[in-house]
Amino acid sequence: MQKIVVTGGNPLQGEVTISGAKNAVLPILCATLLADAPVEITNVPHLHDVVTTVKLLGELGAGISIDEGTLSKGSSITVDPRSVNQHVAPYELVKTMRASILVLGPLLAKYGAAEVSLPGGCAIGSRPVDQHIKGLQALGAEITVENGFIKATAKRLKGARYVFDMVSVTGTENVLMAATLADGTTVLENAAMEPEVTDLADCLIALGADIEGAGTSRIVIRGVERLSGGRHAVLP
Repeated sequence: MQKIVVTGGNPLQGEVTISGAKNAVLPILCATLLADAPVEITNVPHLHDVVTTVKLLGELGAGISIDEGTLSKGSSITVDPRSVNQHVAPYELVKTMRASILVLGPLLAKYGAAEVSLPGGCAIGSRPVDQHIKGLQALGAEITVENGFIKATAKRLKGARYVFDMVSVTGTENVLMAATLADGTTVLENAAMEPEVTDLADCLIALGADIEGAGTSRIVIRGVERLSGGRHAVLP
């Protein structure tokens, strides 16, 4: 059995830079699709899932600029969503990362249509993908599941009150993002309270969203007409 032996007694001093959290950066990258101008995300960790998410945004037509930075300080990624011309997230990318479903809400809210492959071949009900679907339907989306794809359409989403059947971090994030551009006020009950939800809300607020209560089980989102560009540093 392997073990680590630590002998104390020596005072510690100095500084260490902590790169951004994976669970925070992925939804934030997807949220850039909601903006009307470039968004710079800093303190981005060097992770395979980040590479996959950036590839997915590129497949959708977004412009991508990357400053590699260092392993300790993280990268800086600028996403320009103005060139987005596709609303389908291909299976080849989604199958490798369940978080890819987080483009569903932004695409639907911004462009009125989205098709996202079920992540990893996931069946509805076997994982909380249904929380994403039910939440978006509560905002007025028409959603079907055909041939392994979630297909969603909406002229413009409408604010509503939605209570999650179960706590879902990514479900909360998807509906939260979609609600920022909805017509009216959305109230999410039994919402996830994780730090990454709060960081996502902070990013959206920096872009012009009106959100209260992130980090609690009740989040209130007052829809706005548009989100602007901006800059956000991912939490460690």
